[in-house]
Amino acid sequence: MEKDTRDKWDSPTQFVLACVSYAVGLGNVWRFPYLCQMHGGGGFLIPYLLMLLLEGVPLFYLELAIGQKMRLGSIGAWTAINPYLGGLGLASVVTSVYLCLYYNIINAWSFWYLFHSFQDALPWAACPINANRTGPIEECERATPTQYFFYRETLNISSSIEENGGIHTGQALCFLLAWLITYLFIVKGVKSTGKVVYFTATFPYVVLLIYLIRGITLHGAINGVKYMFTPRMEQLANPTTWINAATQIFFSLGLGFGSLIAFASYNQYHNNFERQAIVVSLINSGTSIFSCIVTFAIYGFKATVNYENCLERTRTLLLNAFSLAEDSITMDNIFEWVTKLNTTYPEQIADLQDKLEVCNLERELNTAVEGTGLAFIVYSEAIKNMPLPQLWSVLYFFMLLLLGMGSMLGNVTAIITPLQDFKVVSHMSHELLNGVVCLLCFLLGLGFTTTSGNYWFAMFNDYGATFSLLFIVLIEVTIISYYYGIKRFEKDIEDMLGHRPNWYWKIMWAGVSPLLLIGLFIFYIVNYIQGGTPTYQAWNKDLGALVTPIYFRAMGPLKNEKMNASQWV
Repeated sequence: MEKDTRDKWDSPTQFVLACVSYAVGLGNVWRFPYLCQMHGGGGFLIPYLLMLLLEGVPLFYLELAIGQKMRLGSIGAWTAINPYLGGLGLASVVTSVYLCLYYNIINAWSFWYLFHSFQDALPWAACPINANRTGPIEECERATPTQYFFYRETLNISSSIEENGGIHTGQALCFLLAWLITYLFIVKGVKSTGKVVYFTATFPYVVLLIYLIRGITLHGAINGVKYMFTPRMEQLANPTTWINAATQIFFSLGLGFGSLIAFASYNQYHNNFERQAIVVSLINSGTSIFSCIVTFAIYGFKATVNYENCLERTRTLLLNAFSLAEDSITMDNIFEWVTKLNTTYPEQIADLQDKLEVCNLERELNTAVEGTGLAFIVYSEAIKNMPLPQLWSVLYFFMLLLLGMGSMLGNVTAIITPLQDFKVVSHMSHELLNGVVCLLCFLLGLGFTTTSGNYWFAMFNDYGATFSLLFIVLIEVTIISYYYGIKRFEKDIEDMLGHRPNWYWKIMWAGVSPLLLIGLFIFYIVNYIQGGTPTYQAWNKDLGALVTPIYFRAMGPLKNEKMNASQWV
């Protein structure tokens, strides 16, 4: 009777859109293009699509089947299989809590940039004037306006993880706003989430389509698109290419957090989750490829602008140094002139070596950036050079916000659904329980709005969920295949769908997917051990650039150095 009174999605479409909104997130925009750039352009699609078939779709199917059959959150579902397995569900909940603590800070940054986009001139378009009104701020001059705005204006970042200058008020308010909206989206459980996903799952595609149309018409965009679709097949011989393809599929689909189990638990018992698992997985991967085309068009525009600016600086330098006619050197013949002058006036050219830049379009395209560097710096750099930059800035950061909020719906649902299954809290209203969870996550996440918060964000992002998720999903598929039993699982699926899963699914669950997960797990452990002392990227305001210190100083004193208690982390 309790299961019959459980909340349900109004339609299968709502469930599909909820899964799409959850799975299609920021990683599709800022991680996949980076991997394509690093691992052979279009050639990376071969291992990526292969891993989708061998790992992504089967494991996605498995989690949906568990949730729909048990009609419980992650803790309840695994406890129903065996009381001793409740810890597996608890591990998923804890991992989701880790993610919720820091994920919403990205949405806070998106809000910050969105609000600053409604200005006559974008604040990251030029360096601000110093206090004496004598020129630009030195830190900004050493860096770039977009870097300065992100690291100084947005984060007000400290020079290391050990230094903390207190909470950034603007970021704290944006963080609060992000959690308030998250709460409003989930306030009545699936009844409110089911309505919200119609917008969060579809509008980002509208923005991506607009950006695609605009992107491919930008000057030099074709250079980026050609770069993406030109396969470098030698990368297929690199094991890291295959490891990164498998990892991207795994994390992009959101496996192991318990969100998919929670979402599926609100389905009708005979809902066709098999077809939905395939559809959502294909939409997720298709979105990655689609956003990659958009990103490389922007890459091409940015790289071409930087390349031509470099050529113009070189042209001006040569004209002034050799007193040449203004129209003698053009963009088309500048390299010929450098060769000619080097032959005719080798000593003068040698004197200019410190000022002459190496202008190379291929090198500009090879500059690989991921994560916040791509989303908030590279894109901002490109947007400021577009006509009507305020319009494109608003569209872009609103899209980022919807992608992040869509993922947050799944993350918070993965925490709330198992809690609602406990009798202790089952009497609490949706509004109260959801409010308590959101408030606690907000308070615990305030540390990410401090001046050193970005370093803690990087630490949580790098180390908070990777090992645990691989371990959780490996245990899940092993338990279903070898403890619960494939045949018993087949009967459950037949009871729900009216037919048994074919040989493909059974081979993946019993053999291929577990072996891939074990391989990934071993790779990460070996890579972590061989990686040496953990490091992080810190902003050096004196250099106006990122440096790479080690976490060692945050773990203990160096030799011959005293350290007081306040310096320990």
